Amino acid sequence: MNEVVQTLTKIEQNYKLFQQQQFSFIRALERTRREAHDTFRPVSSIVQVECYKDHHCFNATDRRILNMFISLCNDLRNLCQKMETVHPGDSVTNGLLEKCKVLLNDSNDLTDLRATYPHGVVNYLSLEEARNRYAGVVSLLPIVIDHMWEWVTYSKTNLLPNVSPRSVSEKETLTSQTPPAGQFAAQTSFNNKNTVQLQEKACKRCGYEDPRLKNKPPWIPPGKPH
Repeated sequence: MNEVVQTLTKIEQNYKLFQQQQFSFIRALERTRREAHDTFRPVSSIVQVECYKDHHCFNATDRRILNMFISLCNDLRNLCQKMETVHPGDSVTNGLLEKCKVLLNDSNDLTDLRATYPHGVVNYLSLEEARNRYAGVVSLLPIVIDHMWEWVTYSKTNLLPNVSPRSVSEKETLTSQTPPAGQFAAQTSFNNKNTVQLQEKACKRCGYEDPRLKNKPPWIPPGKPH
């Protein structure tokens, strides 16, 4: 779950960068649609954007922003697959993932899709653009991201235990590695005894008598009679 949250957070950050460039995205779509002589129908699918990029885009800036949109769609699609492996889910989480998969389908019709408050992506479009051309395609990413965060919140609240199995197993491992109190005390006493014996042996090895001091009378301070 942590990996899902981290990935989704990163995707959302990238989406915010993309959203700041929505004007560039719309201009890129307009130019490529003119090149494709396809200015009458709305931009209604991911595959349509890919087609514009691959066959009718001759501007590096336009290609970059169109690639950014497609990359975000691919990242969300991959995350959706990863989320399916986190837990079996229930009707709520499975329903949310199914919505995401349908929305992210390359050929899914986005014409009637509209992101509402708190998202302002549709409001940034002119009235004609919002009604006829781009409202669906700019609404796709925020709606999918919202569904995924809803999946995360619901899963944490209702489906995942407070303590993960990994945490429990780690705790059991640490407990099994800790010796009983009596065994620990006996082992400590034994170790202390060995330490004392080793210290005594070391002292005996280090102790020696200076041969110059043998048979020498004890030192007497000057001025005192012998």
